[in-house]
Amino acid sequence: MSQALIALTNGATSVEIACSDPRNANWHGDWHSPVHVLGAGKLGIYGYNPALARWLNAEVKRFDVVVISGIWMYHSFALRAAAAKAGVPYLIYVHGALDPWFKKYYPAKHLKKAVYWNLIEGRVFRDAAAVIFTTEEERILARNAFHPYHCEEKVIAYGTARPPQVVDGKLERHFRRWLPELRNDPYLLYLGRIHEKKGIDLVIKAFAEERLLAKTHLVIAGPGESTTATALRELANRSPVRERIHWTGPIYSELKWGAIRGADALVLSSHCENFGISVAEALGCGIPVLISNKVNIWREVESNGAGIVDDDDPPGTARLLKNWASLPVERRAAMRAAASRCFEKHFLIQRGAEQLHCTLTDAIHAARKRS
Repeated sequence: MSQALIALTNGATSVEIACSDPRNANWHGDWHSPVHVLGAGKLGIYGYNPALARWLNAEVKRFDVVVISGIWMYHSFALRAAAAKAGVPYLIYVHGALDPWFKKYYPAKHLKKAVYWNLIEGRVFRDAAAVIFTTEEERILARNAFHPYHCEEKVIAYGTARPPQVVDGKLERHFRRWLPELRNDPYLLYLGRIHEKKGIDLVIKAFAEERLLAKTHLVIAGPGESTTATALRELANRSPVRERIHWTGPIYSELKWGAIRGADALVLSSHCENFGISVAEALGCGIPVLISNKVNIWREVESNGAGIVDDDDPPGTARLLKNWASLPVERRAAMRAAASRCFEKHFLIQRGAEQLHCTLTDAIHAARKRS
């Protein structure tokens, strides 16, 4: 739960971060900007935190604009109140929290959120200088989540930095040595949290049934100790191709980049995915992506020929893998080149940073005109 508080002076930008983390948190030790750690909030994930409210009321007037990261928690309520008193504009990053998937799969929670929306969060949206969505798809989906819905929408591309440029295959060889069961065989990669919304069960079942992938492995990499993760492992262990399904747990740095660069393709048949940072990372490495049309960057992937897109259900995931397995070598090579172009065009983080800076500047100028 955090806010980025930003001051723009003579074209230069300074940033400070306020967050409701425990006071002994150490993630910010080498952070490039001042971080105000105001102690853990209360009331579970809502994070009620009077210390945060006091700090905002005292300090927010020092800044030209504030960026709220995430919704449905106390920090957005506290910031709206403090910003209104100080006449400081604020922006909100939604981070996919208005996706209709949550309404379908968690109807009881949705009812509680509908009440909260009418009392608080809808007003936070209404008074924001801009509500930021990372894709056009996310913006469209959000409009039907809750009513009344009034806000100044803005789509600002999200992304990542260019991956490490290693041309001699060193990282790929390092990953294969770390996971020797792969030998020199091709593999598909899932990279991300082990969560029910990710559609990993669909991938495991479709992978087992696709005969054209008989010499291909499936690598599932990511954190997950939940009952969902246990159930998925049991599903894989019952599979007739269980010896070709590998669980690595979370991987980082060189191992992660080696896993991506060595993969034939990255697969993500998610039921709900606001962006999919692993998809952007794969594209940046020139790796095609096999994704569902619930991954909100699917339009960019499909229109640029950087991967294959299908539905997030058993038939759709089966087609996803079959269509990939049926591609001739030259089509796969063309898709790899298209993946790199797609990344440079849509998902390089510098492009998003430039768009965000322009949006912040516009919000500041509009606020000054009103005052």
